[in-house]
Amino acid sequence: MALLEVENVRRRFGGLVAVDGVSFAVTAGQIKAIIGPNGAGKTTLFNMISGLLSLDAGRIAFKGRAITGFQPYQVARAGISRTFQDPSLFSRMNVLENVMVGRHSRTRCESFQCCLRFPGQRREEAGIREAAQAHLEYVGLAHRAASSAGALAFGERRMVELARALATEPELLLLDEPASGLNTREKAGLGQLIRRIRDRGVTILLVEHDMTLVMDLSDEILVLHNGTPIAEGKPQEIQSHPQVISVYLGGELNHAAAS
Repeated sequence: MALLEVENVRRRFGGLVAVDGVSFAVTAGQIKAIIGPNGAGKTTLFNMISGLLSLDAGRIAFKGRAITGFQPYQVARAGISRTFQDPSLFSRMNVLENVMVGRHSRTRCESFQCCLRFPGQRREEAGIREAAQAHLEYVGLAHRAASSAGALAFGERRMVELARALATEPELLLLDEPASGLNTREKAGLGQLIRRIRDRGVTILLVEHDMTLVMDLSDEILVLHNGTPIAEGKPQEIQSHPQVISVYLGGELNHAAAS
């Protein structure tokens, strides 16, 4: 059974149909990519899966359970986490505190326990801090734990956001253009990190414009154009698909194939 099932979903914004009749599945342990030109509906699709946008039609299921209509916090509790095109951090908090926020969906203490600082709450907070530090270590930013998030370089901000997403302990991680704004060295490190995340048991659904990274990482690729799917398959199949080549004018795909 698929980990994530997206069935014939549709989303309209006024007279614009951003996503129309998209269906696909993600199997546990996969790295699956969704690609397409700007305006193809990729981020809209991510927003629908993560509960930020409602569906006009269709169904989304996770581990066999319908999550259509779930609020974002319910999606997170179910085991799906995500990053965004533009990293969104709390600039007045330090790096460690930003990652600690990601543990909120896994906390058990009620508000009154936090206010009164019950012993159980103090133990839970210590565990949250320890887990956040471990995730910073995992993405290579433990040395920046006490730094202000607002003072970080762009690539570091991406890593903090990724650590925060991992802190929710997801089974499925949605990465929305994680390589955007990164230099060549940072992209190489990102590719290695994504593989490590998959190898620790987290399934990856990836939206990305860097075709070299996509072709190198992905087990399967779904191609969207004008909100509809035009191809789905293994990287080698996508690289030789006539309609996909036409959409990309050959340039990006040919460069990725030659790399």
